[in-house]
Amino acid sequence: MFGKYIGIDLGTANVLVYVKGRGIVLNEPSVVAYSDGDNKVVAVGQQARQMLGRTPARIKVARPMRDGVIADYMITEAMLRYFIRKVCGRFNLFRPVVMICIPAGVTNVESRAVLDATLQAGAKEAHLIAEPLAAAIGANVPIDSPTGNMIVDMGGGTTEAAVIALNDIVVSSSIRVGGNKIDETIQTYVRRKYNLIIGETTAEEIKRKIGSALPLREDVRVEIRGRDQIDGLPKTRTITSHEVTDAIGDAVGAIVTNIKSVLEQTPPELSADVADRGMIMTGGGALLRNLDRLLSKATGVPANVADEPMSCVAIGAGRALEHLPIFRDSLTPV
Repeated sequence: MFGKYIGIDLGTANVLVYVKGRGIVLNEPSVVAYSDGDNKVVAVGQQARQMLGRTPARIKVARPMRDGVIADYMITEAMLRYFIRKVCGRFNLFRPVVMICIPAGVTNVESRAVLDATLQAGAKEAHLIAEPLAAAIGANVPIDSPTGNMIVDMGGGTTEAAVIALNDIVVSSSIRVGGNKIDETIQTYVRRKYNLIIGETTAEEIKRKIGSALPLREDVRVEIRGRDQIDGLPKTRTITSHEVTDAIGDAVGAIVTNIKSVLEQTPPELSADVADRGMIMTGGGALLRNLDRLLSKATGVPANVADEPMSCVAIGAGRALEHLPIFRDSLTPV
């Protein structure tokens, strides 16, 4: 076998790459730093993320993916080229065959942009797969039978809920609310309540340390540092876990509503299967404390977090490529 077969989870927050026979070989933030004048790429991934909010005027730091789709074509292509070269080697004679994930609800124009960017970045051949389907394959859900399985994939830009049977999506719904939106709501809350401006890295740290979908039994506190909105000086404040739960309530509520809408559209026979088997949660958002408990309580359907939820989509994309004849009809047409 010549060349490489790779699956890419091109996420709003992170890019994960799976290589056949090696598993996940790359997991880096989908962030690019480039010079403002000539758009020359300065840094990609982890190195670029460390520059967020810390660069001089001549260097811009951007997330080229927004809400699961391409917001900046040129920068996305440069990012993909960098990651493909990093995985395959700069002077690889045989270009890779790539399976790349996209949200289930994207338009033809958006999916064509992802396909073109992947080919321009150096792929010999590119295929597109819907994220919920890839997540189900990566989470080892038995989707080849006529039995219904529910997947909830919570990424940085989107949350997708889908019911899958016979290797394809039966019902799905996607909303542009994910981990990044939750971080934004924390930033807004801190700004309004404490007159403190914090960056997205700090907001993400707050979410990871004390964020919870349901109030914790014991209120936990954490110190945060930022710039005072009134006098512009650096200040330190203390925020509690109960405050964070309140702050992210609307974003979490939108995710619950999205899942309920999919359950309402599910055919009765498959609905019975979902009630019996429960839903599988994947993506980085699935790691939010007590989210599984909240979803179980709100829908009446047991919610379980997949093993390695952040890797499921990339692993599923790679496995779908390995078994292309089985999944070819289920792939996203362009």
